[in-house]
Amino acid sequence: MAKCEDEHRYWDFFEQLPDDQGGIGRHKCCGCAYERGYQAGTRRDETLHIDLDSLPESQAGNVRHKSPHAAYAQGYLDGISSSYWNK
Repeated sequence: MAKCEDEHRYWDFFEQLPDDQGGIGRHKCCGCAYERGYQAGTRRDETLHIDLDSLPESQAGNVRHKSPHAAYAQGYLDGISSSYWNK
């Protein structure tokens, strides 16, 4: 499985996400999940598909043991908000 090397792994706000050390989301990069959610939000997608299996792994920085589900949801919310502000 690919490993994420992006700087988003160190974004401070990931520390606020719930912990998740089990299940399909284990070791998945929350930064990548957030970015995908954000993109879906800016497009205002109405059908969401997280596809955790396609996310690279990461145990580095602030994404370690955090929920990729919550990261995607936060990204989606932030993307939706941004789509209104950037008209």
